[in-house]
Amino acid sequence: MTSPSEPAVAGHATADAPGSPEPPAVRGPRPPSWLATAATALYLLPATLALGLLAILVSWVPPRGDLTSAVARLWGRGLLAAAGVRVEVEVHPAVVPGRGYLVMANHASYFDVAAMLAVIPGTYRFVAKRSLFAIPVFGWALRAGGFIPVDRKDKRRAREVWAAAGDRVRRGASVLFYPEGTRSPDGRIHRFQRGAFLVALKTGAPIVPAGISGAHAVLPRRRWTVRPGTIRVRFGPPIDPAEYSLKERDELIRRVREEVGRLSGVELA
Repeated sequence: MTSPSEPAVAGHATADAPGSPEPPAVRGPRPPSWLATAATALYLLPATLALGLLAILVSWVPPRGDLTSAVARLWGRGLLAAAGVRVEVEVHPAVVPGRGYLVMANHASYFDVAAMLAVIPGTYRFVAKRSLFAIPVFGWALRAGGFIPVDRKDKRRAREVWAAAGDRVRRGASVLFYPEGTRSPDGRIHRFQRGAFLVALKTGAPIVPAGISGAHAVLPRRRWTVRPGTIRVRFGPPIDPAEYSLKERDELIRRVREEVGRLSGVELA
């Protein structure tokens, strides 16, 4: 566990392996909620504009997109620091640095996105809703970095997501999915949608379940005031989708969901 004098991001298990983030040097007591909320608001616009433009510029540096994800990691760390949020991380030893995975995590807050940006091992890309890619600068940076747009209403474009995710994993980047599809309304882990698992079964890419706890207390859905606290992220052992056929997809979904619940300690809805 971290104490108030420890860094904002603390690593456990293999979190200090090559490709994993170094803890930022942010120390001190947690700020009050009003100050954390104000600091978060003041950080978001200038940091998103400045780092978004930087992310677009470095996206051309080969291997394309890797430096963009590094800039996104910097953005996430900055947001956590502004909000007075600390992150503790554990990575299972079976997660090999430099190998691409499909990472599947529970989703209860905007701050679990920042936490994952800060601590997900190696290079990575996110699957994000298509509307985010239309936001000036922010969306341009996502597209330039090779992040993957998904339209939950347009099932016909699912093959594009499969192809893009498979390409990123083959190149050694992990791809993050939130299988619930949206933020949990009550902090519990709700039903997982099938799309991410079809990607796993079609591409054969191993799944790394990730459990996140504490983010819902920092900023739950339908609340806009930030409460400084600690977010814990635990990456479990990889699961091989080759053990399942397409007909056994629901069994794979159940196994991953239960593992995410075990890792996070969060109740399944």
